Amino acid sequence: MESWITSIMEQFGYIGIFLLITVENLFPPIPSEVILTFGGFMTTHTSLSVFGVVVASTIGSVAGAMVLYGIGLLIDINRIEKIIDKWGHILRLSKKDVHKANEWFTKYGVWTVFFCRFIPLIRSLISLPAGMAHMNFGVFLVLTTLGTLIWNVVLVNIGAAVGGSWETIVGYMDIYSNIVYAVIALLLLVFVILFIRKRLIFNK
Repeated sequence: MESWITSIMEQFGYIGIFLLITVENLFPPIPSEVILTFGGFMTTHTSLSVFGVVVASTIGSVAGAMVLYGIGLLIDINRIEKIIDKWGHILRLSKKDVHKANEWFTKYGVWTVFFCRFIPLIRSLISLPAGMAHMNFGVFLVLTTLGTLIWNVVLVNIGAAVGGSWETIVGYMDIYSNIVYAVIALLLLVFVILFIRKRLIFNK
C-alpha cells in the first residue's frame, strides 16, 4: 500500500495529497502517517512546500470528516452496523471500531472531536457519532480543523526534517499507536475499578 500511496503523491502533488487524505478519513486503515511524512520528505527534493502540503492535507482531512459527519446525521448506529456487516471487509472496519468512537464521544463530549484527531483510526471515525449526536456543525468544524492542523503540521515537519528516513517515522508511529491504545485500555480499567468501588461503598 505504501508504494501505491507514494506513487500517487509523486505523480499528482498537492492534488494527490488532498485526495489521499480525504480517502484516508473515509477509509481509516489507509495510514495518514505515510501520506504526511512522505509529503514532508517530498518538500526536500521537489517544488512542494511544507506550507502547501499542510494546507492540502488539512483541507482533505476536513473534507473527509465533513462527509462522515453528514453520514452520521442521516443514519444511526444500527444502520452503520448493517453497513459494516455487508461492506466491512472492503472498508476494513469493524463494529468494535465504530462503537469505540461512539462511546468516546458519548462519554467525553464535543472535545473528543479535537483530542481524537491525535489517535490513529479513532481520529477519522469520531466524525460519525458527532453527526449522529447532531453536534453543532460550526463547533465540529472548528475543533476538527484545529486538531487536524496540529497533527498535520507535526508529521509533515517531521517528514521534512528526517528526509529520506521518513519510513523510520512510520515505524515509530506504529509504536505510538500501540502505546496510545495501551494507555486508553489502562485508563478504562482504572475507571471501571473506581466505578465498581464507588458502587460497593454506596451499597454498604
